[in-house]
Amino acid sequence: MSSFPLSSGSSSFPSSDALSPYGWDAAWEAEFAPYAGQGLVPGRVVRVDRGQCDLVTAAGTVRADTAFVTPHDPLLVICTGDWAAVDADGHPRYVRAYLPRRTAFVRSTSSNRSEGQILAANVDHTIIAVPLSAELDLGRIERFLALAWESGAQPLVVLTKADLVPDPVGLSYLVQDVETAAPGVQVLTVSAATGEGVDVLAAVIAGGTSVLLGTSGAGKSTLANALLGEDVMAVQAIRDVDGKGRHTTTTRNLLALPGGGVLIDTPGLRGVGLWDAGTGVAQVFSEIEQLAEGCRFHDCAHQSEPGCAVLAAIEDGSLPERRLDSYRKLLRENQRIVAKTDARMRSELLKDWKRKGAEGRAAMQAKRGRLR
Repeated sequence: MSSFPLSSGSSSFPSSDALSPYGWDAAWEAEFAPYAGQGLVPGRVVRVDRGQCDLVTAAGTVRADTAFVTPHDPLLVICTGDWAAVDADGHPRYVRAYLPRRTAFVRSTSSNRSEGQILAANVDHTIIAVPLSAELDLGRIERFLALAWESGAQPLVVLTKADLVPDPVGLSYLVQDVETAAPGVQVLTVSAATGEGVDVLAAVIAGGTSVLLGTSGAGKSTLANALLGEDVMAVQAIRDVDGKGRHTTTTRNLLALPGGGVLIDTPGLRGVGLWDAGTGVAQVFSEIEQLAEGCRFHDCAHQSEPGCAVLAAIEDGSLPERRLDSYRKLLRENQRIVAKTDARMRSELLKDWKRKGAEGRAAMQAKRGRLR
């Protein structure tokens, strides 16, 4: 366990200086004031595991039971990155409450219950690690970005294993492809093996909380070690056959960075389902949203409508058709997940499906009439 000295400054809150490296600030202090009056102490959750969690407090790292913060709603369970009110002492200690989250990264679970899963809380930057050891999957990057924008955090795409692309021209083309799929997002190339770009990334995320996301084999743990300056996270070699790796990180861990800020490392994600990410999808495809404002019809589906500005952009080459296909796919997926939990949305989708079905039947009947 690590320990942290109590603040010797003039702050009215003894934990202010000790917890500031973990993101504690005046706003959190004000939020926590009612709990301080109850004799509770603040701590930031660095790890959650089977009904317990580890928290960093002014007096050191402690373990506490989470029985009082385990609701039925999976989005309300305590999570790595939360700021919590915990017993000052006791065996066991208990987390009594956690402070309202500023941001939260949520995805849908792989189950059929249409549940959301919170991966990290109170995050400033979402680092999406994409390995250059395999072919770029721009659609997956767009999916990650939609969830990142929806969380309220600033996305950042990091192309790892840049040393495996020795051709500078080829590397620049790969960066351009990702930048096209990530408008408004900084794209960095990093090699943990050579150290290239690590200092730039460290400077970008210094002073805030960052969550590191990506698929297995993306080099997240190696990148985390490079940022931490030591081998904290275990690393496994990827398979030469297909470039895929096995899960190295099995839990979400919050770690202080030597250059300032904290990093939440996460297990490799096999699936990244959207969870009510309509705003995030619109942000990822902002150029399509802007083009749509010039369409003749306000409810243009960008299929074959006359006066469609989006289709015109595809025709003149200014908008890649792949972007529109990906946009449609993520919109449909998001509508489905929202409809499972929103009765009004379900009704609207049902009406839309019936309308399209009627139009399809009418078109088929008209076609048959012409053929007679």
